[in-house]
Amino acid sequence: MNPTIGIDIGKDTLVIYRHPDKATLEVTNDKAGLSAFLHWLGTPGPVKVVFEPTGPYHRLLEKTLAAAGVAMIKVNPRQARRFAEAIGQLAKSDRVDAAMLARLGATLGLEARPPKSEMLNDLKELQVARQGQMKDRIALAHRLQHATIALVKRQLRARIRQVDTHLAQIDAAMLDAIRADEALSRRFDILTSIPGIGSIAACAILIEMPELGQMEARQAAALAGLAPITRQSGRWKGHSHIRGGRAGLRRALYMPALVAARYNPPLREKYGALISSGKPAKVAITAIMRKLIVLANALLRDNRKWTPNAS
Repeated sequence: MNPTIGIDIGKDTLVIYRHPDKATLEVTNDKAGLSAFLHWLGTPGPVKVVFEPTGPYHRLLEKTLAAAGVAMIKVNPRQARRFAEAIGQLAKSDRVDAAMLARLGATLGLEARPPKSEMLNDLKELQVARQGQMKDRIALAHRLQHATIALVKRQLRARIRQVDTHLAQIDAAMLDAIRADEALSRRFDILTSIPGIGSIAACAILIEMPELGQMEARQAAALAGLAPITRQSGRWKGHSHIRGGRAGLRRALYMPALVAARYNPPLREKYGALISSGKPAKVAITAIMRKLIVLANALLRDNRKWTPNAS
């Protein structure tokens, strides 16, 4: 059996467990610790490493393993927790989690994927900063609506202007980074050629789903969490609904779907047909979001821009 290594990633330490020989190691989450881990690992061979993404804390590990040619599998934390419950592992500690991740990788046979590039990691950081600024702006605008004192109103308006300046700077930085990469720039142009998808939504799609264009239509919809999940048992049949997937991508597609439902003729026709058949507006918009991501996947796969008959 090929060894599988589970790593529980913390801000300061990495707790490592190797399956099936149960060897363990704990190192610091820095270059020195990762160097010690690679020395402990020896010649990688067919080994695979399983871990949960942890924001900025896993980036150095991911970069180091990629440089060493070690296969990596990033698992969704919810999937890992469900697996732990399925095998009766209710306790939770760093060592327990590392062992559980190793066992998950050995049991489920998950596919290793190449890591994100440094460019995409930087874009992701900018996107997270943008989301934070947007939350601040919404909160400030809400407070301004209810403010009654002139001084408070002036201060809130000044802070909103400051947030708007920061948003413009972040948007410009994201666009400059994309334009500096020829492949990303081409993908960006393809996405923005689709009616309804603007520059902000295109950036979100590139960041949240870099695999887009390399999958089948159903895979793309499922990865975005926009594929209906069937619910039936025997004679009982429940309503299908969407679940899981990448929530950030769905949030980014909501407004483009509203625009496409009005200004993209084929999608406008689809939206109207769904509403006419009695579907709720939210269900119809979700269907348009699914159409958009499937369309984007097809255009990126074929390396061509949108044309009126491409929907």
